[in-house]
Parts: sequence; C-alpha cells; structure tokens
Amino acid sequence: MERDIIMKNNHRKGWMEGDIFQFLITSLKGISQVILIENALTGVIILIAITSTSFLLGVVSLLSSIIGTFIGKIGGADEAKIKQGLFGYNSVLTGIALTLYMSGPYHWIIALFGAAVTAILTASMMHTMKYLELPVLTTPFIILTWFMLLVTYRLKVINLTKELVPQDLSNWKLNIEGDINWIEGTFSGIGQIFFLDNTLSGIILFIAVFLAGWRLGLFAVVGNAVALLVSYWLGAEHLLIYEGLYGYNAILAMIAVGSVYNDNKQWVQPLLTGILAAILTVPLTASVATWLLPYGLPALTMPFVLSTLIILGARKVLPRL
Repeated sequence: MERDIIMKNNHRKGWMEGDIFQFLITSLKGISQVILIENALTGVIILIAITSTSFLLGVVSLLSSIIGTFIGKIGGADEAKIKQGLFGYNSVLTGIALTLYMSGPYHWIIALFGAAVTAILTASMMHTMKYLELPVLTTPFIILTWFMLLVTYRLKVINLTKELVPQDLSNWKLNIEGDINWIEGTFSGIGQIFFLDNTLSGIILFIAVFLAGWRLGLFAVVGNAVALLVSYWLGAEHLLIYEGLYGYNAILAMIAVGSVYNDNKQWVQPLLTGILAAILTVPLTASVATWLLPYGLPALTMPFVLSTLIILGARKVLPRL
C-alpha cells in the first residue's frame, strides 16, 4: 500500500515536471513566433539577444510570453495553437514596447498587464480573422500598444518617455543629410523587430533565424537588403535607414509572404512575391510614421501587417501571386 502511494506520488511529480517543461518550451516558441518561427531553440537565442541588450527587457519578454501562453491555457484555447506559441508573441511585443515607451516606477507592471490583455485581444482577433481566412499577425500588439500609449494623456499614473513627442506636420522637415552606415543598417533591421538597435543583437538574431531554416534566414537577409536599397533610392532619412527602421517590417513581410504563408515549394514565385511585400513596406512605413506624428506614436509593425495582408488577400483572387 505504502509502495503504491510512493509510486503514485512519483508519477504525479514526473507529470508535473514534464508539464512545466512543456509549458516553458511553448513560452519560448511564443518568443520565436515574433518572427513567424515555431522553434524553442530559436526562442532561446532571441531571448539571449534581447537580454544582452537589456536584462529588464529579457525578463519582461519571457514573462510576457509566459503570461500570454498561460491565458491561452486557462482560457481553454485550442491546444495545438497554444503549443505553436500563437498566444505568446503578441504579448512579448506588447511587453517590450510598453516597457520602453512608458516611464515611472510601475511601468513594467503595466507592461505585463498589457501583455495579458493582448493575449485576450489575440484570441478575439483569431475568431474574427478566421472568417476572412487571414492571419492575425501582430495586429493585437499594435492596437493594444497604441491605445495604452494614448491613455497616458488622460491618466496621471501612466507616463510616456520623452522619446514619444507629438509633432506638427506643418513644421516637419525631411533630413537626408549624412552618410549611411551600411554595416550597421544590415544588422539593425532585424534587431528593430524586438526594439534593439545594436549590431551584436542583430547578428545573434540572424543566427536564430538561420538556425530555424536556411531558407528563412536567406529571406530575412534579402528582405533587409531590399528595404535598405529601396529606402535609400526613394530618398528616406539616412538616420532611419541605418537604424533599421525601414528594415524590420520588410524582413517580417518577406518571411511571411515568401515562406510561412506560401505553399509554393519553388524558388522564383515565393522570392519575387516576398520581395514585392518587402518593397511595399518602405512607402507604408513612411506613410504610417507620418500619419502618427501628430499623435507621437511609433509605427510599430503596422507596415508589415498592411503589406502582408494586401498580398495574402490579393492571393485569394490572384492565386499565382
């Protein structure tokens, strides 16, 4: 009898340990899904890249993914979607963004709360978008972050950082002076997906993507290169080019349209369509950023979402696209 009790306790303990381990793996996938990749090891490397820049951001990223995954779990979401990390990635981005753009002693708590609400919004948008047969992408993150940042103008407890300042378009001047650091621009683009602006983090992130698949890595490189060249040719501000602010949306769009949401196993069509999506993100970035200037809001990943949905929506009518 005593032996049976011990065996049951050991079995329960082993099950709990396995369950916790699986939950952690899923949470790491939530981090990797930010760049549309379902790979726990990629998630670990991304977490290293974030933490190497800011320990706080690393902690917030992991906790945000855990929170998003937990909400999906206790909410009774489809287990397959939970295990893919689909309830984590929007929460990760929201947690990072609110931590960076808000100030005050409790800003990280507000960021984690925002991550939780984002998971709920993600579930809501999953239900809505399934009728359109289009992916949610990072739309929940964008909506929640913009709303939270605008709340700061009406609620005293929540404060914005000095980086986000509303600007009058009538006084706006385009500054394209200065040289472009092409090396920095090459690695800053992918870093900006996670709001990172240093070369080392960019290198680590490229390694993370190539680890998940050399095709994904190649598409990331091409997407970034396209953004650099097109933005320079169109006369974008040099500072924004080499800081990667035109690159990160192009990388995401290239991976999404050319690989993740493309069943064509050939090279030419996915590559060309991905390049088209990457090109579209450049004027979209300029447009969205200008539209948001009077509100002091960042463009975030809205250019990526718009470009990707344009192509994926058009593909339902133009299947060869």
